[in-house]
Amino acid sequence: QGIVPSVIEKIKAYDRENVFATMDTHYDNYLETQEGRLLPVKHCIKDTEGWKLRDEIASLIKGENVIQKPSFGSTELVRRIQAIAEKEEIEVLLVGLCTDICVVSNALLLKAALPEVPIAVDPSCCAGVSVKKHEAALETLRSCQVQINFGEL
Repeated sequence: QGIVPSVIEKIKAYDRENVFATMDTHYDNYLETQEGRLLPVKHCIKDTEGWKLRDEIASLIKGENVIQKPSFGSTELVRRIQAIAEKEEIEVLLVGLCTDICVVSNALLLKAALPEVPIAVDPSCCAGVSVKKHEAALETLRSCQVQINFGEL
């Protein structure tokens, strides 16, 4: 909850066409999946309150730019960003939850697919499972040439 105001301000700084959101999307059988067995915390079960984007954030993002994803990273997000990068020079900035799981996964997928596109994470708009894991994820991202805020290479 602490990052929500910063995330809202960050989203508002960009053209709505260029803002995407990914949503962890799991089902009632989550605990039976590989992820659920290794991370046995039911979360983001489709159509539950914990699955939905916060209203104040959802209202800022075009519905077609919200991507449901069954695992940590989104290959659909990568495909969409690649399509944009084929047409114009871009930079990608990631924010969200959890820094040490979904954010790092998406950042590394994007970096692998688009090695010459500047990819950055704004740590003030992210949170990890713990502060220690958040910091560890940021260090991993730095090691993989993902900028922590633009300009830090």
